[in-house]
Amino acid sequence: MEQIDLQPDEAVRLAAEFIVRGRNQVGQALVPEIRTRFGVTTLQAVDAIRLAQKLRSGGADVAA
Repeated sequence: MEQIDLQPDEAVRLAAEFIVRGRNQVGQALVPEIRTRFGVTTLQAVDAIRLAQKLRSGGADVAA
């Protein structure tokens, strides 16, 4: 059975921080870039994008 984490894992958190800090530097589609750069699945890349949106809007705490 697949484990479901209630907190984002480290790679997702790092990817979200990357998106928030350097999205304008990404030269290709975001999901493939995140998958390649951080070695995550497509679902984790989407989770990172969602977390980045929350971080940008002040709705999430990275340290949590």
